[in-house]
Amino acid sequence: MQFGPAMFYFCLILKTSQNCICLIISRMPIVHYVHILLQSPDYELRQYEPAKWVSTEMMTVKDWDSAVSTCFMRLFSYIQGNNEKNVKVSMTAPVTTYIDPGTGPSCESKITVSFYIPLDHQDDPPKPSENNVFVTERPQTTVYVKSFGGFTNGAKNQEQILQLSECLKRDGKQFDNSIYYTAGYDSPFKLLNRHNEVWLMAKQ
Repeated sequence: MQFGPAMFYFCLILKTSQNCICLIISRMPIVHYVHILLQSPDYELRQYEPAKWVSTEMMTVKDWDSAVSTCFMRLFSYIQGNNEKNVKVSMTAPVTTYIDPGTGPSCESKITVSFYIPLDHQDDPPKPSENNVFVTERPQTTVYVKSFGGFTNGAKNQEQILQLSECLKRDGKQFDNSIYYTAGYDSPFKLLNRHNEVWLMAKQ
């Protein structure tokens, strides 16, 4: 049995038809179905099925790390019961951050942090109590993914995005270079064998 790249929370991987991977999680629920469309030494091409996520966003000029931290705590409050049903929702992985960069060095960028809503709440997620937290349904999404270890921050994520971009250009792949995602899988208390990702949206 071969484990996929984001393996810290993975208990078992079952291969099904059409190269679809069903993830059974031991410690933290994760996005349920992922299709691996392409694997190379430098990146993967993945297709995520439609799913609901809870999100919040901020505008910032330079302090991306602070904005991500603020957004994370808003979402953590939601899963701790700050919602219309006053129910706790399981923490999930990955935590994704969508970056829509500003058009210039002094322009604001939009940072959107999202938690995947676990399967037991996918059909009817509790409505957030705060106006700056919202539930959205992402459509089917196809992304190029680069994985890397260690602790990360905004600057390191940008370095990894640039490396992924150069690999995709080298291989003649089409992608959206105006936005990107980061994805984190680990608790801040985990010191070794950490797993992080950056995603670029594939063009059809």
